Amino acid sequence: MDKAQQDALKKAAGIEAAKLITDGMIAGLGTGSTVRFLVDELGRRVKEEGLQFTGVTTSRRTQEQAEGYGIKIVDIDDVDHIDVTIDGADEVDKNFNGIKGGGAALLWEKIVATNSNQIVWIVDESKVVDTIGKFPLPVEVIPFGAGHVIKKFEAKGYKPVLRLDAEGKPVRTDENNYVVDLHLERIDHPQDLAEDLITTVGVVEHGLFLNMVDKVIVGDPNGPRVMTNGNK
Repeated sequence: MDKAQQDALKKAAGIEAAKLITDGMIAGLGTGSTVRFLVDELGRRVKEEGLQFTGVTTSRRTQEQAEGYGIKIVDIDDVDHIDVTIDGADEVDKNFNGIKGGGAALLWEKIVATNSNQIVWIVDESKVVDTIGKFPLPVEVIPFGAGHVIKKFEAKGYKPVLRLDAEGKPVRTDENNYVVDLHLERIDHPQDLAEDLITTVGVVEHGLFLNMVDKVIVGDPNGPRVMTNGNK
């Protein structure tokens, strides 16, 4: 699949998901290439249809895009609930376990998700897999002692790589932390891995989102299709 085809599927999923936002809602807006299409469509609806809703974003770059369309964005602590959060995912399997954080926003994404009444992911069909793990698993760590955390991951065979930017400097999250990507190839026991990661001192959060999502809207060449999590 070339980039143009992939973008077309992402856009279709984003437009479909935008229908879930109605007047008066408090909506979580995720981060990433698919979410950009979602925000574009919501911006169109605000301008052309008079849609009015309040957004809570999972990154500063999504906030800037949304505010550029006149969408009201507030801090998560200024709302008592979030009706629905729509976000992307880097991988999702049939058990609705996912990997997120390719855009380095995993901590804010998880905070917004866990405070939402409903979670919806939008992905193109390439993100739906049998077993998660081919996509490197992001782990957010504080800079102090990050080298020791990486050594611990190396000793466990997690194949960690500190994420660097184009200038060769460590990528910084919106909380000014580092991201370490674990090149695992496949994750057969995600719950055990999640527990091991979150109890490692220096780790702030990991990109395993396990059985959290309610629905996944998949951009498919035949039109968007919905995967519904029956365990929620």
